[in-house]
Amino acid sequence: MKFLNGLSPNALKVLKALGVVIGLVLLLAGIKASQIMKMIASGKHFAPPPESVLTAEVMAESWEASFQATGSLSAVQGAVLRAESSGTVKKIAFESGNTVEKGTVLIELDTGTEDAKLLSSKARLDLTELNLDRARSLSSKKVNATAELDTAEMEAKLAVAEWQSAKAMLDKKIVRAPFGGRTGVRLVNLGQWVREGDPLVSLQDLNSIFADFFLPEQRLQQLKAGLAVRVSTDTYPGKTFLGVLTAVNPDVESRTRSVRMQATLPNPDGELRSGLFAQVTVLLEKKEDVLAIPATAVVYAPYGDSVFVVESQKDERTGQTALTARQQFVRLGKKQGDFVAVTSGLKAKETVVSTGAFKLRNGVKVVLGSGSAIQPSRSPSPSDS
Repeated sequence: MKFLNGLSPNALKVLKALGVVIGLVLLLAGIKASQIMKMIASGKHFAPPPESVLTAEVMAESWEASFQATGSLSAVQGAVLRAESSGTVKKIAFESGNTVEKGTVLIELDTGTEDAKLLSSKARLDLTELNLDRARSLSSKKVNATAELDTAEMEAKLAVAEWQSAKAMLDKKIVRAPFGGRTGVRLVNLGQWVREGDPLVSLQDLNSIFADFFLPEQRLQQLKAGLAVRVSTDTYPGKTFLGVLTAVNPDVESRTRSVRMQATLPNPDGELRSGLFAQVTVLLEKKEDVLAIPATAVVYAPYGDSVFVVESQKDERTGQTALTARQQFVRLGKKQGDFVAVTSGLKAKETVVSTGAFKLRNGVKVVLGSGSAIQPSRSPSPSDS
């Protein structure tokens, strides 16, 4: 008090104002602390509302045992026909896209020089044959020497070889279909000069078609010729083509450790074309027992895939039974439509969350929703969505 008496009036005013401020701060701090304590107390008793989800039962099923692969299609008979000799295109005897029979003349090159050589060689052949007949007649009468007969026979053989060579050169100027099939777009025009080896037209036999694909070496012991094969392409969505596995390579690719396979498919309507990308499924003879769940039930993550199993548990606070979601890590197998097989982590008849799993965490309460979702299908198509 003596200290306050020694202060000036202005100093007293400052101290009083400071005291008022400190009092207000302490009052506000007390109020805030009281609010925080109330919030903490109420938080201990707060329970978040349960999440609404849809569920599905883990089903024990028998699936077709199969292996999937990607591959490409190729014609059983297919080739790009090329010029066997140089020359000028004199005749084009087909239309692009036509179906032709084996042996049909497709393209003819100018054969003027070859025709002349063939006539010349034929005339010489006829002459040597006459000389040979005369030499044989004289030899039978012992008129000429044996050497003359030998010479006549040799000249006749040389004339035959010369005529055959001229005929072969002429045949090279005429391009015929080596097998029946469908022609592609012609690559030459009338009057065009072509060189030996130039492409002329593609010819494909599409009555049957090959599907070429690779499978890992681990599958080799389960594969053999004669197994059924199912092929689908992006060209015909939702449509499958059936065939047979006809060839399994005897060797394994050293770089990829995979085995080349070839299936043969009937293609009477010519729908499948050489070069198409294909999804190939090889069907094994035995079926496989699996546990199946909708693929939408799986929560995919880098550290492992999981599902949420719905279980009934008693609430210790209220004493009532409630549904809770327990996160369960699983190992997945093959897929079939909208379903996926689980190889470990689940048991048959367990209930898993099929819709809404992305918003759950381990131990959260759930309720079964009343809404409807798109039903998963074994063979989904765009019309299902």
